[in-house]
Amino acid sequence: VQLQASGGGLVQAGGSLTLSCAASGKVSNLDTMSWYRQRPGHSRVLVASMTADYPPYIDLDVKGRFTISRDDAKNGVSLQMNSLRPEDTATYYCNANVQGQYYWGQGTLVTVSS
Repeated sequence: VQLQASGGGLVQAGGSLTLSCAASGKVSNLDTMSWYRQRPGHSRVLVASMTADYPPYIDLDVKGRFTISRDDAKNGVSLQMNSLRPEDTATYYCNANVQGQYYWGQGTLVTVSS
């Protein structure tokens, strides 16, 4: 499985961005797709995830501002990010779980200026 993330960039505080993750390869057995982020000097943490037949998970830090949704056209997921804050500045990574094996995209940088 290959994952291609896109949509990062520079935005002012209060603005919005949409990240997209497109999956290719053996996508028929995708179990969970997720977005993680890694702030400078910090570990990578889970932001949001989607598993078939379950409600999406959204981390408390972004709940009410970020929305994860499936993108069937790309066999992937999108992350709609609203009301962005400087502390949302991070590299965002797409992740896919295929029958217990984890795959990562290359990361896309989101910078939120104050």
